[in-house]
Amino acid sequence: MEILSQMWSLLGLLTVLQNVLPSQLVSLLHSFYENLQDLLSPYSYFEIPEFNGYCGVDLNDLYRHVHIYLNAVNHSPAAACRRVTLSRSPSSNRISFAVAPNHTVHDNFNGHRLAWTHQVDTVQDSLDEKRSFTLCLPKRHRHSLLSPYLAHVTSRAEEFERVSRERRLFTNNNGSGSFESGWVSVPFRHPSTFDTLALEPELKKQIKEDLTAFSNGKDFYHRVGRAWKRGYLLHGPPGSGKSSLIAAIANFLCYDVYDLELTKVSDNSELRSLLIQTTNRSIIVIEDIDCSLDLTADRMLKKSNANAITTTNPKWKSGKSKTTSLRCSSEESGRVTLSGLLNFTDGLWSCCGEERLVVFTTNHRDSVDPALVRCGRMDVHVSLGTCGMHAFKQLVRNYLGVESHMMFENVEGCIRNGGSLTPAQVGEILLRNKDDADVAMREVVSAMQSRMLVVGGGGRGGGEGWDQTDNEETVVGVGLRSPESVLMMGSPDNWDGRKRKEHGSNNCEKKVKFFVRLRSLTKSDSGR
Repeated sequence: MEILSQMWSLLGLLTVLQNVLPSQLVSLLHSFYENLQDLLSPYSYFEIPEFNGYCGVDLNDLYRHVHIYLNAVNHSPAAACRRVTLSRSPSSNRISFAVAPNHTVHDNFNGHRLAWTHQVDTVQDSLDEKRSFTLCLPKRHRHSLLSPYLAHVTSRAEEFERVSRERRLFTNNNGSGSFESGWVSVPFRHPSTFDTLALEPELKKQIKEDLTAFSNGKDFYHRVGRAWKRGYLLHGPPGSGKSSLIAAIANFLCYDVYDLELTKVSDNSELRSLLIQTTNRSIIVIEDIDCSLDLTADRMLKKSNANAITTTNPKWKSGKSKTTSLRCSSEESGRVTLSGLLNFTDGLWSCCGEERLVVFTTNHRDSVDPALVRCGRMDVHVSLGTCGMHAFKQLVRNYLGVESHMMFENVEGCIRNGGSLTPAQVGEILLRNKDDADVAMREVVSAMQSRMLVVGGGGRGGGEGWDQTDNEETVVGVGLRSPESVLMMGSPDNWDGRKRKEHGSNNCEKKVKFFVRLRSLTKSDSGR
C-alpha cells in the first residue's frame, strides 16, 4: 500500500509541475526522458507514417507495403493478434485481416523476434486520424536486420497484391482511334485453370514450368538485353481448347488479358497507341490470326506494285525510290499491315512495358505468315489436338465426377484407332448427359466409333456437330502426327525440317490432302 501511495503522490507532483513549469521546460524534460529511455532500452524503434512529409498528400509506399504484409490472409502475425478487423471487398472473395488500432503483432525473421505496432492518433480539433506503423527490433542487430527485412516485407506485399487484385479483360474500341481510351474492360472471372484443363500431364508441366521461368526472369532478360516478353502460338482444330488454355495461363500468372480485335484497328498508328496503353503483367491475345487480316497478301501486293512500277517507269528501278513508293502506298491504304503487326510484336514499340505474353491462335498454322512465327516473336508453339486418354479422363472427372469407368478401355481403343474427339466435342456430350455417367460414356464411344468410320473411309457419319471440314482435317492428320497435344520451342525451322530437307514427306502430305478432297467430291457426286 505504501508503494501505491508513493506512486500516486509522484503522479500528482508531476501533474502539478506540468501546470506550473513553463511549457518549454516541460518539453525539454520530456525529450530528455525519451533519450534516456532509448539509451537504456535494448530495442530500436522505426516509425513509418502513412504519408510522406507534413502535407498529408503523398502516400508512403512503404506504409502500404507493411499494411498489406501484416494484413495478408495467410500471414500468421496478423492472425495471431489479440484483436483484428476482418474485411472483404465486393470485387473479391478473399477475407483480409486488419490490425486493430494501437495493437502490436509479432514477427520472426532470420531467427530474430520483431514487433509491429499500428498507431492511430486523432488530430486535435479535427476528425482526421494520424496513422503509422512502428517497427521494434533488437538494437544490436538493427544494421543487419533493417534493410533485408524491409526488402522481404516489400516482396511479400507485392506478391500478395498481384495474386489478390481483381483481374480485368480488355477489348479495343471500335475504330475510335483515341489515344486516351483505346480499351474497355470488364472483370475477368474465367474459371479455367490448369487443374481443370483437358491436356496431357506432360504438356501441362512443360507449359507451367515455362511460364514460371518467364515470370521469374526479370534479371535474366535485363542481363541478356531482351525485352521481358514471350510469344505463344496456339494452333489446332476448332474446339481443341485454345481459349481455355489462355484463361488458364491468365489465372496461373494472375495477369490481365487484352483481347485485340485487329479488324477494329484502323491503321498502324492506332495499333501502336493500343500497345502503349497496355499494362505490365498482361497477356495480349490475337485470336484467329490467319483470319483477322489478310496479312500474307501484303508481300504479294508489294511485289506486284514493285513489278508494275519498274515496268511502267524505268526511273523507279532505284531501290530507294521503290521503297519510298511502296511505303506511301501502304500508308495510303489506311489499314493495319504486316509490317505494323511485326513492329507491334517484336519491334521497338514492343519494349514499352515488361512481363507481357503475346499469344496468337489459329486453326491452320500453315496459313500464318512465316515472319509472325519465327524465333523472337513466337517462342513457344503449342499444338492442341484431339483428346488423349489422360485428357479424356480429366473431362470425365470435371463433368461427371467419375474417376474410373468400365468403358474406359473401349474409349482407349477408339483413340488408338483414330476415333479421338476434341475436348469441345467430348464436353458437349458429357454436359448433355451429366446426370447419367453410363449413358454419357456410351454416347461418347458411339461418337468415337462413327469417327473411326469416317477416318477409315467407311462412311460420312460422325458425332453431332461435326462437319466435312473437320473430317478432312482429321483424315489428313492420321499417320502424320499424334492426336494428342504437343509443345515445341523455338522456330518451326528447328523442329519441322520437312519444309527444307524432307520434301518427300511434304509431297506425301499433299497427296493425302488431294485424295481426301477427291474422295469428298466423289461422294458428293454419287449422293446426287
